Amino acid sequence: MPDQTYTISQLAREFAVTARALRFYEDKGLLTPRRDGLNRVYNHRDRARLQLILRGKRVGLSLLEIKEILDLYKVDQRAQAQTALKRFKTRIVALEEQRHDVEAAIEALTDGVRQLEDFLAKPAAPAAIGAARAFEKEAKKRLEDAH
Repeated sequence: MPDQTYTISQLAREFAVTARALRFYEDKGLLTPRRDGLNRVYNHRDRARLQLILRGKRVGLSLLEIKEILDLYKVDQRAQAQTALKRFKTRIVALEEQRHDVEAAIEALTDGVRQLEDFLAKPAAPAAIGAARAFEKEAKKRLEDAH
């Protein structure tokens, strides 16, 4: 509804953000609510912009990138679409690289867990047990001395 307006608390509640976040977006020029005395009054355009801001943040765009895309709407919607497409493609590449890094880390940790479990499944030598108890006793003493 183009005529509907929203208070800061209504938008904050609807989008699960804080009023402080909305004021921050306003300070950065991403939202431009009108004022009714000391109250901020958001319209359907502000609501739509907030939705786009949060989507952009969720996929890792910077506020500067989001602002650039949003501001182009007033100037040239085609340029806006081209800019958004470029930013989205760049972000996809970055996320795919991160996914590769995360998968490699999971693989390395899984291998480490397997090796440690194999090691711990074998009975410990008596000398190792004595050394471990001595180490534990020394560690406890250092902790007590630190407090």
